Amino acid sequence: MEFISSELSLYCDNHTSDEDPLLKKITRETQLKVLKPRMLSGQLQGKMLEILTKMINPKLILEIGTYTGYSAICMARGLSKSGKLITIDINDELETMVRGFFKESGLQEQIDYRLGNALDILPELEGPFDMVFIDADKINNEKYFDLLIDKMTTGSVLMVDNVLWSGKVLSESDQKIDKDTKAIIDFNAKINNDPRVENVLLPVRDGIMIARKL
Repeated sequence: MEFISSELSLYCDNHTSDEDPLLKKITRETQLKVLKPRMLSGQLQGKMLEILTKMINPKLILEIGTYTGYSAICMARGLSKSGKLITIDINDELETMVRGFFKESGLQEQIDYRLGNALDILPELEGPFDMVFIDADKINNEKYFDLLIDKMTTGSVLMVDNVLWSGKVLSESDQKIDKDTKAIIDFNAKINNDPRVENVLLPVRDGIMIARKL
């Protein structure tokens, strides 16, 4: 996921508002106890999510892919007191840890943490969603989008993580790419050609697609 030099990456971190003790604790505990800690949003992306939330001022946020709760807390911090965040994850083994972090954040009343398959849960949610962040299994990005687009308000923002997939999206031959890479390539093309949204793909960490519903 290193698309810029380590020196420039460090410079960006050093000129981004620092993590507070809770976010540092989540980072440390995730690295010590959880498989694939690179999935954590981290300082740069987390602060970006928080600031975007404050700018958008959403009433209802949906997150698909809670992991250890870092990104959910960052977005919840940007909510007004009347705002709410629904976050979905399929891994119930992390539940105790995640609920503990949410309680420490003081935002547990605004965070609706649901466990299960997002494809089963999404049809039950009414919305409308003002902001959506997808950071889950890449093979289902298109399905998530199709289930959500009609539940998003005009002007609402969709963000999808890992859309550069460590640069694998540049693969030219279908025979050389895995299913996840193919799914991400197809998803990026779908968003770029959908007349219902305007979009920008940013090379932040592993790439983040931002689309605004028209």
